[in-house]
Amino acid sequence: MNSIRKRNLELSEIVHMLDDNGTFTDVSQRILGQITDSLNAESAGIMQIDPTGGNMHMIVESGKARCMDVIGNVDAASFALCEDAVKYTERSMSSGEECAVLDKLGMDVSISAPIYINKIKAMYLLVLGEHDELEIDDETKEYIKDVVMIMQSIAQSKVINNSLISSYDVLENILGNIGSGIIVCSKSTGKILFENEMAVKVHEVRETIKECLEEVFFSDNMAEILKTPMERYNTESGLWFEVRFSQLNWVDGSEAIVATALDITQKKKNQQKIEYQAHNDFLTGLYNRMKCEVDLRKVIKRAERENSKGAVLFIDLDDFKHINDGLGHQYGDVLLQQIAAGLTSIPGLREHCYRMGGDEFVIIVEPEQYKSLERIVTNIKAMFNKPWYLMETEYFCTMSMGVAIFPDNSIDVHEITRMADVAMYAAKRSGKNGYAYYNSNADNSTAKRLDIENNMRQAISNDIDEFVVFYQPVVDVRTHKCSSCEALVRWDSKALGFMAPGDFIPLAEYLGLITSIGDYVLEEACRRCKIWNENGHPDFYINVNLSVVQLLQKDVVENIRRILDKTGVNPKNIVLEITETFAINDMERVMSIITGLKELGPRIALDDFGTGYSSLNYIKQLPLDIIKVDKTFIDDIVEDDYAQAFVKLIVDLSKTIGTKIVVEGVEHKEQFELLKSIGVDYIQGYYFGKPVPAKVFEESIFEGSLGV
Repeated sequence: MNSIRKRNLELSEIVHMLDDNGTFTDVSQRILGQITDSLNAESAGIMQIDPTGGNMHMIVESGKARCMDVIGNVDAASFALCEDAVKYTERSMSSGEECAVLDKLGMDVSISAPIYINKIKAMYLLVLGEHDELEIDDETKEYIKDVVMIMQSIAQSKVINNSLISSYDVLENILGNIGSGIIVCSKSTGKILFENEMAVKVHEVRETIKECLEEVFFSDNMAEILKTPMERYNTESGLWFEVRFSQLNWVDGSEAIVATALDITQKKKNQQKIEYQAHNDFLTGLYNRMKCEVDLRKVIKRAERENSKGAVLFIDLDDFKHINDGLGHQYGDVLLQQIAAGLTSIPGLREHCYRMGGDEFVIIVEPEQYKSLERIVTNIKAMFNKPWYLMETEYFCTMSMGVAIFPDNSIDVHEITRMADVAMYAAKRSGKNGYAYYNSNADNSTAKRLDIENNMRQAISNDIDEFVVFYQPVVDVRTHKCSSCEALVRWDSKALGFMAPGDFIPLAEYLGLITSIGDYVLEEACRRCKIWNENGHPDFYINVNLSVVQLLQKDVVENIRRILDKTGVNPKNIVLEITETFAINDMERVMSIITGLKELGPRIALDDFGTGYSSLNYIKQLPLDIIKVDKTFIDDIVEDDYAQAFVKLIVDLSKTIGTKIVVEGVEHKEQFELLKSIGVDYIQGYYFGKPVPAKVFEESIFEGSLGV
């Protein structure tokens, strides 16, 4: 538990002592005990200055060291007590008299602060300790200030509750100068018998007391309502008052009700501050996990009672770890703040967004907004289709979102949140930047996910020997010959069987295991390329995809240099593929990485072009050799005029900037013929061959000619 939260919890406990019926000494003793524990102090006490002799004397003391006897012989003037705020005194840096006092006490450090009652400086809080133990910083000073304010409220309350006596003259004299409003009225008629000076002169105090007294007299159970203090907020002054009641026999013997209005504005501020810090996320200002559980429980109960529905949306940022690791946490913090602001700006979500921790957010769609669920989901998705501006630079960060419906899916707070989390991962596994609704089959996939995760970690720890590299041909459109191939990883798990990339790559990225797998694939591809180059195919090259995680490693260039040197492959026969989303985030950094990679010898390809945030401007800036158009543009290209125009545009651009075009996902002859007519350079897809193991690839491609 961090120190701020610990202090807030301690203050919360001290605030509760305002309602303690014990004596001021008893309550103060407990508060001082908390102070010594919190600050690692040797001793803490409350003391007064003798108005005749000027010496100090201790009223209450707590701690390991007992200083009461010594304090009684100390002149207050020599101690230089703080007059208005918290004062910190250190023996090594204080004057001769102060140093002598601390010597007598056997202490290195003191903290002092005045305690006021009715605007009169009545006492001092004194904390003593050793230099190496007593914690002193701005946070500690604020803590001391808060404690002093609470102790002032307690002392004031005790004075008020014990000052009513039978003598009217003494009563008027005492209560006239108390810093609280007091009105005494007849219990039988409600007639005002006495008002002190504050009640007479301060309009908001008088009106607050009268309002509460009216509530008492109009109540059906006066005896019961008199037992409970009333809190009222005055809109004109912005002050909070607590009105307490007591009954007594007035000076004429009649039964009377005493109403006392105490200014509790600071107490309310302290409570609000503590509550805010307990229920709000410090970084984003959104509500936190604790508040989410409290609110969700209330909303679900209301939905059940009203026979209505609501939803929980669980959001996880895609590849957020890459931003933190690659750019620094300051970028990640700014991104989280912008996302929080974006979510709360969506109509209907302002008070219903929560940060669960890290890069996870939850949104509660209450029954009133449930009919707009699709609109809300669409707006959230649209928000992540645009770039985020971090440190005056554009970055793209998408999200995956899961949706669970209550009470249909569950009425348990933890279960419905878990279901939304399960649905979120299903969305992430489907390609990210999307959403999915929970269904019962998702739980089976969650169990499977855990099984995959455990086996994947084990496989990677065992020299990655279960992972296999397959090769898919890339064909020259003009010659119909296989000029290169792409290395693609498969997992032949001993426990789970053969697995396609879609079943484990997203999880490997999510868990941060993709770097080990990616390095293994690159090394295997380099070894294979060297073998083929030395056995009759010197110009044949292999494309290897680099994950964003690999590229964001600080030593990415050195790591690839190491692999190239280790395998002895001709670097010119290796093409390193980077994804479009990586290429457009932080152009300066990307340029530095690509430049460093190209200096090693490999060519650079831009993979998955067109899938997310295509920008023709950045293509001109990057030193690319190849652009790979994603298969989503090819699926319906024969009938889709837009897809045809897009590919034609990229082909024309590539001729201008001197890059080659590879189109992925070609499965039919009609697609091939159309792409050939447009002027595409290379084709990759099932039409010419599926990914196969190295031995099968050799047999089908390298026997005789390179023709396909």
